[in-house]
Amino acid sequence: MNKSEIIDVIADAAEISKAAAARALDAFIDGIIGALSKNDTVALVGFGSFYVGKRKQRTGRNPRTGKAITIPAAKVPRFRAGKNLKEKVNK
Repeated sequence: MNKSEIIDVIADAAEISKAAAARALDAFIDGIIGALSKNDTVALVGFGSFYVGKRKQRTGRNPRTGKAITIPAAKVPRFRAGKNLKEKVNK
């Protein structure tokens, strides 16, 4: 399912126009991005939680030369599925 298909589902379920559904989805995504950029957690009860994880510095290899390179530590967005979502997926 891609973004335009999600917009169609929102528009049908909420009985609003596709333009309004697109604005609502964009606002939702922007809200999550804004919270994660402040290292906040976004918890949607029954669905799951978005949070910021940390990835340690590690050593990798340049595929072209085979030379060892250092991959720096980074913050990465993560998602932990909620109980209700896990149950629905496993039916």
